[in-house]
Amino acid sequence: MVPRQPGQVGIFYYPWYGTPQRDGGWQHWTQHGAQPPGLVASGWYPSRGAYSSSDPNVIRSQMEEIAAAGVDTVIVSWWGPGSSEAARLPLVASIARAAGLGVAVHVEPYGGRTPDSLEPELRRLAAAGITDFYVYDSTAQADEGWKALNERLDGVRLFANTGLPGKALKGGFDGLYTYDVLIFDGFSFPRMCASARTLRLVCAPSVGPGYDARRATGDARVQPRLDGAHYDSMWRAAVRARADVVTITSYNEWHEGTQIEPARASRPSYESYAGAWGAVGARAEDAYLRRTALWAQRYRTQTSAVQPARQ
Repeated sequence: MVPRQPGQVGIFYYPWYGTPQRDGGWQHWTQHGAQPPGLVASGWYPSRGAYSSSDPNVIRSQMEEIAAAGVDTVIVSWWGPGSSEAARLPLVASIARAAGLGVAVHVEPYGGRTPDSLEPELRRLAAAGITDFYVYDSTAQADEGWKALNERLDGVRLFANTGLPGKALKGGFDGLYTYDVLIFDGFSFPRMCASARTLRLVCAPSVGPGYDARRATGDARVQPRLDGAHYDSMWRAAVRARADVVTITSYNEWHEGTQIEPARASRPSYESYAGAWGAVGARAEDAYLRRTALWAQRYRTQTSAVQPARQ
């Protein structure tokens, strides 16, 4: 498939949160023994509180924030047919499009996922207007299977979850993305995107503010936010790499601490964004969204100046 105009920004979005009032029980806020609404499975506490991803008012507010931050596309986490994320996708997509956003799907590694089993689902989603698919953990299946699938599909783009352009090419993918902002710090982005361009692949490296999943999963590995400096360094690397698409990890993956959704600055026992770019108090709550808008504008300005659209 012919790559689209470069200079696009996408953000990974999770529609997997639930509350007893709307969903019959807490969903995803309770990992690692957390007891919402007072305690949630994250080192941060959302400004919205422990919300439901099936609440249209919540989704509408989120999509307006994302659009105002200069993002073009919401990449919605999708855990296969029959999942709550799949059930919520139509509502999320409708509200996102009303906010002027494009919609892509993040194909998660759900049980039984294979290239062959995925094909009818991709065709169904494409018929609903979704044509970009980011395949998480794509290297778990053989390159040959992905290549055969990609050769059968038309009118869609599949992105491999890898930092190796050659690996994406072997699977017949249209592009690649990294997602992981713990392992990838941006240092390899220029080399990765240069290699991708020689192979005519779309390069969509992922940037993020940091990583801290200790409260949600017990994972002891941490990438500190450094008051926003880490987010800046990753964006700077993606811009320097002349990325075709910059993907952001994430809008609201609260468990892993990669979120840029507003967090309460005054919630006891939780971290806040206070100090990021000098912001304090209530102004710190949306500091990462404001910084995203700044970087998205810088990225588009530089991309339009140095990187012509592919033919």
